[in-house]
Amino acid sequence: MLKPAQPAMQPGPGVGGGPGDGNDRPVGELVSQLVDQGKAYAQAEIGVAKAIAASKAAAFKVPAILLATAFLLLQAAFGVLGVALFLAFVPLMGPLLAGLAAFVIFAGLAAGLAFIAVGMIGGKS
Repeated sequence: MLKPAQPAMQPGPGVGGGPGDGNDRPVGELVSQLVDQGKAYAQAEIGVAKAIAASKAAAFKVPAILLATAFLLLQAAFGVLGVALFLAFVPLMGPLLAGLAAFVIFAGLAAGLAFIAVGMIGGKS
């Protein structure tokens, strides 16, 4: 069975913004307060995101330095290999042809790797 409708409840003092409750602030002031709180919340969220990013960056700083150093040492190793190849060819064909042969070998390796990389980017495996 249906219950009889209850009479509309009137908010008491201090509840719901009724007259005489001491909470008679203009809507503009409430909206301004809401905007200020929203800005504070957004700034706090940005602060949290920055702290997380800084923490992750700090965790990757030393490995990134080590990888960069390894890359530079690898470049030096290839330079030494190029010089060694050149010096190995000098007695066989003279300095000019040895230099050209070493250049052609390393340029060919670089071109082959670049061709493979471009093929992988283009979707070819």
